[in-house]
Amino acid sequence: MATDYSDYLRRFERRELGPEHFDHPGHLLMAWVHLHHYDPDEATRRVCDGVRELASGFGAPEKYSHTLTIAFMRIINKRMQGQSSDRFEEFLAANPDLVLDAQSLLFRHYSRDRLNSEQARREWLEPDLEPFDEPG
Repeated sequence: MATDYSDYLRRFERRELGPEHFDHPGHLLMAWVHLHHYDPDEATRRVCDGVRELASGFGAPEKYSHTLTIAFMRIINKRMQGQSSDRFEEFLAANPDLVLDAQSLLFRHYSRDRLNSEQARREWLEPDLEPFDEPG
């Protein structure tokens, strides 16, 4: 990968990122960087563990949603297939809906009640409206 995100990845893995990295684009970057460095299962495990631990460390464990995190990992992984960009900014430019209309993407797959449930925060829930395509 031409663009070097290794410092960002290292800081995430050491849980050294501050709350300013946890806006929506920051979450997308975490997913994208991990999917560039690891296979989808390992990337998903690492992102879920890291975001959960950092949210707890920031005193906001209730903000972590396991289902939401995995859903975005799946969506981003699928979008990365066939794209050769090694720059996050180019990926976002090619996928503006990930930033501008992320809720609509999720609500294609999930009802509001299911996605916003306490169970979805704690564990992975399959979509109740439209299944995700398998990656690749």
